[in-house]
Amino acid sequence: MHSLYLKPKEHRRLFKGHLWSFSNELQSLPKDIAAGETVKLYTHDNKFVGTGFYNPHSLIAFRLLSRTGEVPESAFFREKILKALDLRAKIYSETDTNAFRLVHGESDGLPGLVIDRFNTAFSLQAFSAGMDRHLPLVCDVLADLFQPSSIVVRNESSLRELEGLPLYKKIVHGTEADAVQIIHDTGLHYTINLLEGHKTGFFLDQRDNRRIVRKMANKAETLDVFTSDGGFGLNALFGGATSATMVDISRNALRRAEENAVLNKLSNYSLIEGDAFEVMNRMIEDKKSYDLVILDPPSFTKNRKNLPSALHAYKKLNKLGLQLVKNGGFLATASCSHHVSEGDFLETIRQASVSLKKQLRIVFRNSQAADHPVLLSMPETHYLKFICFYVSEM
Repeated sequence: MHSLYLKPKEHRRLFKGHLWSFSNELQSLPKDIAAGETVKLYTHDNKFVGTGFYNPHSLIAFRLLSRTGEVPESAFFREKILKALDLRAKIYSETDTNAFRLVHGESDGLPGLVIDRFNTAFSLQAFSAGMDRHLPLVCDVLADLFQPSSIVVRNESSLRELEGLPLYKKIVHGTEADAVQIIHDTGLHYTINLLEGHKTGFFLDQRDNRRIVRKMANKAETLDVFTSDGGFGLNALFGGATSATMVDISRNALRRAEENAVLNKLSNYSLIEGDAFEVMNRMIEDKKSYDLVILDPPSFTKNRKNLPSALHAYKKLNKLGLQLVKNGGFLATASCSHHVSEGDFLETIRQASVSLKKQLRIVFRNSQAADHPVLLSMPETHYLKFICFYVSEM
């Protein structure tokens, strides 16, 4: 196993619990060590830091796996996955849901790896070269532990390109038919196609926030923008909304949303295909208004360099949303980029509200669901901001 050394003082963040070391913190970046290879890391004065994955082509040059020198073999992955499962078992019961994030990367001690469980099937993503090299072993461990009907790899995230990794998706266990599952989540059911849905197949991180929306939806005319599989809109209807208008640019997403509405015997919904900004502008021109407006956009930035343009987009989006909320109604809005702080996100919404002479009161604020735990020593693991406002005139 190769050994790498940090520059003076560059060990401090790692010793405080962080799991990454950046390329400018290493004394050298050997090119003869393959991307994803497991190496030992030491401080400049030869104190052992731990073992981890090395990638000379990535800004994140080292990802810590073990502080005791463990190597990523079958027993290592088995222990980590079982510990992650134990946490989820303490959070959710089988009557709550049969779908959850089993492994949330760094937060579960497996940097660059995501595993989502959907009933008897599993969907995986690898964001680091090291985890990418070990995916066959991870799949073998999952097969041994759970005897799944299907294992699907969804390696389509642009974050892989930062590691020099190709984008692809494939079934590694089971058939296409096995990749279609019905999941349940606190009273609602969803048909999930692990090969078609966004990311790993479904947005599990908003589960707690979808339940909160139910409380505000009773007798509410509801607008759900960026609806995806209909998660928020269907929960609004389940909570007693008089109607739900669901907007998405993807025809396939709207088809899945309609299938889920039928599955749950929900009615009084409409589907609009189109760009969210264009659709909302038309609604404003047509003087539409709603008791509850929900905005759950995709990430507007994957890096800090584009933060100003992302904040501009959030301001524009929330300004449109506020123009569609009736006075005395609710705006529920989200940001899923960890580069956008909650403070910056709130400031963009405040600016949008002032220009419209709207008074906003926060009635609920939250983050990602509990099966996406935040590692306190790694702010990067906290990415989702979800805030509900009561809207009135100034």
